[in-house]
Amino acid sequence: MTGEVLDSQVLMARQPIFDHKQRVVAYELLYRKEDAAEASFLDGSSATSEVLLNAFTSISDAGSVRKVPAFINLTYDIVVEGNIPELPRKEVVFELLEDVVVDEAFVNGVRNLVDQGYRIALDDFTYTPDYDPLLEMAQIVKLDVMQHNHAELVEQIKHIRPFKVTLLAEKIETHEKLEECVELGFKLFQGHFLSKPKVVKGRKVSTSQVALMQLLQELQKSSATPEVLEALIIQDPVLTYKLLRIVNSAANSLVRKVESVSEAIVLLGIPQVKKWATLIAMSANTEKPEELSRQLLIRGRMSEQVAERHKRPNAPSYFMAGMMSGLDALLDLERSMMLEQVPLGDDIKQAISDGSGEIGEVLKNVIHYEAGDWDLLPMNFDGDVYEASYREAVLWTKEAMQALADQG
Repeated sequence: MTGEVLDSQVLMARQPIFDHKQRVVAYELLYRKEDAAEASFLDGSSATSEVLLNAFTSISDAGSVRKVPAFINLTYDIVVEGNIPELPRKEVVFELLEDVVVDEAFVNGVRNLVDQGYRIALDDFTYTPDYDPLLEMAQIVKLDVMQHNHAELVEQIKHIRPFKVTLLAEKIETHEKLEECVELGFKLFQGHFLSKPKVVKGRKVSTSQVALMQLLQELQKSSATPEVLEALIIQDPVLTYKLLRIVNSAANSLVRKVESVSEAIVLLGIPQVKKWATLIAMSANTEKPEELSRQLLIRGRMSEQVAERHKRPNAPSYFMAGMMSGLDALLDLERSMMLEQVPLGDDIKQAISDGSGEIGEVLKNVIHYEAGDWDLLPMNFDGDVYEASYREAVLWTKEAMQALADQG
């Protein structure tokens, strides 16, 4: 697709913001930074903007559906011109970019937003006295912890403290850095640290986890039969129990109760068994933040959707590659060890390990997209397909996680 077509729509993704307990409290909405793309999002009608907010900030979290605020980037021109639709005050935080010129027009534009009841965050902040008027109006200040060493962070915090703002540490890459920032007094956190496994030496995938991986692998085959699937499912009592609960739930409106796993598979259908087995696999590790499971389900579903929209064969393999690309973090294993221990096809393993092959090509693009790394996407990147696939994946994941929670 050409650059002209790409400019015709807004490419959006989201990155979570956590509290100290690693619970999602907001999402930063990432979108293309060309002026046309920004304006097309923020100059839209109030109704359109609220639809976008609802799609990207409504999540199934700990068994309940809730909405979290959205952090939305504003440029100098948008603030000064005031071209912002009416948005729900409690559901947005306007983020002022680090490269803005803090002149009288900009300060007046920010004051106008504050007077309307909107909250303000300062992005990639480095203190100078020029920012004092903004610090007096802001609620949140984001510091890039990759850009500053410990002593510099202490110095920055010393300048910021008198303004009584909430500190957000961004670009946290390790759990150790997270702990350091907690000690420094940060209350909010953003970064990729959740995707890093805490490696336990000699750790192996448990028997039940292997059974689940084998089941997911078998579900990719067109030749899979209820009898073969039953033999795999009954290896895991928890999986067996949950699948029977799902089939016997009121949602399925059955005339009689199901008494065998193979009967449950026939009634549910293999596509539904695949979905439920995947969700159970992703929610198996209760020690991990729920956002990690959500992120991997979105990645898997988006990869599958892209493959289907491009009419590539065996789209379920793309789902597996996307979902399994972060399984090492859920299992607390190094990626190479995880790939040795779980039963995945060679094409999926290659896609995960080095991004090679047709599956790897899509997986790399999906990962760049969800991170908002638009400049890393290839020139022939089909923005319409990826944008539609991402939105569908976010919605599917919310509904799927809620359905799983409803089954207890």
